[in-house]
Amino acid sequence: MISPARVAAYDILCAIGSGNADLPTAIAFTRGGLADERDRALAAEIASGVQRWRAALDHLIVEFAKRAINRLDPEVVAILRLSAYQLLYLTRVPAAAVVDDAVDLTKKAGKRSASGFVNAVLRSISRRKHALPLPPRPPHAADREAALNYLSITLSHPRWLAERWLDRLGLDAAEAWMQFDNTSGSVTLRANRLQTTREQLATRLAAEPSTGPEPPGAESKGGEIRVHPTVYAPDGLVVDEGHPLRGRGQEQGWFVVQDEASQLVTLLVGDRPLARVLDTCASPGGKTTAIAALMEGRGLLVACDVRDRRVDLLRRTVAASGAGNVRIVQADLLQPLPFAPIFDCVLVDAPCSGLGTLRRDPDIRWRRREDDLAPLAAAELTMLQHAADKVAPGGRLVYATCSSEPEENEGVAAAFLATTRGFTPLHAGEATSRLDPALIDDRGHLRTQPHLHHLEAFFGAVFEREAP
Repeated sequence: MISPARVAAYDILCAIGSGNADLPTAIAFTRGGLADERDRALAAEIASGVQRWRAALDHLIVEFAKRAINRLDPEVVAILRLSAYQLLYLTRVPAAAVVDDAVDLTKKAGKRSASGFVNAVLRSISRRKHALPLPPRPPHAADREAALNYLSITLSHPRWLAERWLDRLGLDAAEAWMQFDNTSGSVTLRANRLQTTREQLATRLAAEPSTGPEPPGAESKGGEIRVHPTVYAPDGLVVDEGHPLRGRGQEQGWFVVQDEASQLVTLLVGDRPLARVLDTCASPGGKTTAIAALMEGRGLLVACDVRDRRVDLLRRTVAASGAGNVRIVQADLLQPLPFAPIFDCVLVDAPCSGLGTLRRDPDIRWRRREDDLAPLAAAELTMLQHAADKVAPGGRLVYATCSSEPEENEGVAAAFLATTRGFTPLHAGEATSRLDPALIDDRGHLRTQPHLHHLEAFFGAVFEREAP
């Protein structure tokens, strides 16, 4: 019998390959068909790992199959990818079992004639697993072609992005960044200061019963939840052991699941409670609830998003947090907003390429193209200009992305200042005293960089509207 987790991983990869879903959506859809939480975790791990290492896996498949990927049936490619990933990265299951399941899955997929081929390719990969024919790191960074082959194939990133990072960062930094992207991130929480502190949350979590499986490949350590404080975010906790999402904490609003770099963006709103704040692209609500806590639950915090599903998610997050000063409005920031210029601070956490979050969302690297950047930047500038119209005189405008690329970051910030009167840049260190100076670049922007800070790549710029 084929492992249910492998069948589910196959279904996830087929949904992604056909363009019917992205990775998170496909994983969420398949979860309902798996009764055992361990199978759910393993299917997600396999599918995510394949997306993370897809270029390297494809290179090996081509090498041992002696055929181009586009000459193989998509179903066979999915089976080879998920099985090769297991052989190379998940060592708890015997290689023979992985290969046998792959052969059976090939037959189940209606590709019986390819079963011998699948068997041969996977056995070749298994035999060579300690000496894989992947491009090595070049001894000299000046060998550009060798460096790009290493970065794009062995470290499994799109070649166009490898070219950009190599030219902008150099080989050492690009390599370190990509190695960061190819690790699995820990769950990170932000304590909801409307209800608790970081220290109190850690104590509460330690007393919580934790149910659920250990991550694939991990040794069982029991049900206890262990956490440690984030390095830069003042309210963050990183989960080391256990499963806090299965306890009472999230439902009762003790915390929000939020990456550390994302937590840093709301620090730019300022250190003191404000009377009126507008969060323009607010779902899923992590930043909204952080701002509500900064405001101590008082004043007016308007939170907007455009799609019904995202607005519903935002409502649930806000309700769980207990923030009573939030008003939710469905609005499209690509259009003028239905508000007067009354807000002390307006936050634009702009929809962007997401290229700074490849560790968390590995399939983004294969969905984005270089020619996406210009239209995204143009849309982001439009959103920032619409948001600027709602800033009160003397108020603050915060622009943030989770992109690694300058077109969406300093490029948009510069274009905004060049096209919008009445705003001046504000150094991030002046915007807040709670931001580590190591996270502020030469232009005064918040910039987290994986190879330097071991955080996802986020960007934040602050502007002030001139008082009359």
